[in-house]
Amino acid sequence: MAAAESDLPAHIRARGDLEAGDRAVSYPPAPAPLAVGAYDNHAHLEFADGDNPMDYREHLDMAGSVGVLGVIQVGTDVETSRWSAQLAHTEPRVLAAVAIHPNEAPVLHQAGELDAALGVIDELAGLPRVVAVGETGLDFFRTPPELHDAQKDAFRAHIEIAKKHGIALQIHDRDAHDAVVGVLLEVGAPERTVFHCFSGDAALAEVLAEHGWYASFAGTVSFKNSDGLRDALRAMPRSQILIETDTPFLTPIPYRGRPNSPYMIPYTLRSMAETLEMDENLLAAQLTDNTTDVYGRFDDHPPTQLGSVLRGR
Repeated sequence: MAAAESDLPAHIRARGDLEAGDRAVSYPPAPAPLAVGAYDNHAHLEFADGDNPMDYREHLDMAGSVGVLGVIQVGTDVETSRWSAQLAHTEPRVLAAVAIHPNEAPVLHQAGELDAALGVIDELAGLPRVVAVGETGLDFFRTPPELHDAQKDAFRAHIEIAKKHGIALQIHDRDAHDAVVGVLLEVGAPERTVFHCFSGDAALAEVLAEHGWYASFAGTVSFKNSDGLRDALRAMPRSQILIETDTPFLTPIPYRGRPNSPYMIPYTLRSMAETLEMDENLLAAQLTDNTTDVYGRFDDHPPTQLGSVLRGR
């Protein structure tokens, strides 16, 4: 089914707003296409990046040309969550995740605006083609200790939203492994729980394996200094691993630091296949099955015209 026409803006954020310093800003060359397709399980296509920023259509077209079948587009606040849900409702190659990022949640809490924001996330989470609550979780790297309790409360609220709507949970976990696991065990994790851009070691991987949680690996698994991540990948059951780009961040080697895009998935997938000593076609098939297990089929709900919750009030 063809996507409905949309007045969705091409970008609503720029990577340069978040980062400073010198970096190569040209997009890397496309990899050799995958013979067996796979999905990008976590991307932020709303970002403009590079010296010639691609819009979401260009990202998706490039991805399709190398065998990347679709993208989970992820929100991090009310604006980007609405954008993500809107894109999923008009673009058959996209499903959406919606949430308030763990670094944003304490800021909204201090401003007295968190409850209203969570109310919007709850509404968006009930829409077709919104298949996950995320990215939510805990980030003890950027959030000071005095705001950790507020961050945990927001994480708990997101978990309840995911369980209420029967959809997956995508977790952002930075320097907070034990605390994230503790909250999940305290309140009960959703049936399909994903640690996005998995950053733990083999011991954390064993915890995920024990509880049936998923580890989603980004380009970081290809970095030369990521032996611990590769150990974690080997420790995970094949049925509990996913792959992502975290576009526009975390571009795999040999293009680390340059703008990322879903079309870069084959580089990461081939690195994972090498680590697992596994045929890349068999790995791609396994990853595709796992994506479907977590998020459902991309054609389960056809793209539609937009409702009021997507347009805002």
